[in-house]
Amino acid sequence: MISLGQMGDHEIECAIEAILFVSGEPVKISRISDVLGVAEQEVEFAADRLRDNYSYVRRGIRLVRLENTLQLCSSPEYADYIRRALETRKPPQLSQPALEVLSIIAYFGPVTKAYIEQIRGVDSAYTVGLLQERELIESCGRLAAPGRPMLYKTTHNFLRTFGMESLKELPDLPHVENTGDEKEGIQNAIIELKAREAEVAADADKTESVVETAEETAAETSEETGGSQEITKNNEPDAEQ
Repeated sequence: MISLGQMGDHEIECAIEAILFVSGEPVKISRISDVLGVAEQEVEFAADRLRDNYSYVRRGIRLVRLENTLQLCSSPEYADYIRRALETRKPPQLSQPALEVLSIIAYFGPVTKAYIEQIRGVDSAYTVGLLQERELIESCGRLAAPGRPMLYKTTHNFLRTFGMESLKELPDLPHVENTGDEKEGIQNAIIELKAREAEVAADADKTESVVETAEETAAETSEETGGSQEITKNNEPDAEQ
């Protein structure tokens, strides 16, 4: 076992990698810092080096930061292989109602279902439940008001879905200065989230296309090389003659 006091940069990176691999879930940077006996900033630097290395060598995994946590995830270009191997389905794109609810929670959360319905003007119980099932939102306590309604906030899965490290990366909404401007602000929020969703999907499709093209080119090159070698071999004089 490596002594905590003797850990160098490489050992810190390896320790982070091992912890995240076994966990499978986001792990707080502060927790890793305490366990390794190093400053949180060192953990962040080591995580950045790991993330850059995974990206540079095009590994099948990525290290992502979600607010104050770290997690290992699969690279999006291999999503189809994973779905086929594990027999899972590609999640459907979010509907307009789902984007509306997500926008309200992302930009104004934590919020209650009543607040969401007040802005949307329609019952949102089904959509809120659906987003909870997809682990894009979660309950985070109750409002100190009559009836103590449940409060909802976005999850780490929401950040992964939209390619963000934290909610701070959400673009600022114009025209949201008072409650009368909320509906207009939500429309802007929906546009922003749609753009984020499309961008993440496009990046994944683009990467998959590049990988497939590279594989096809390699296969064609292999066939051509194999064919020329076979011709050369057939044209060689028989050693026994």
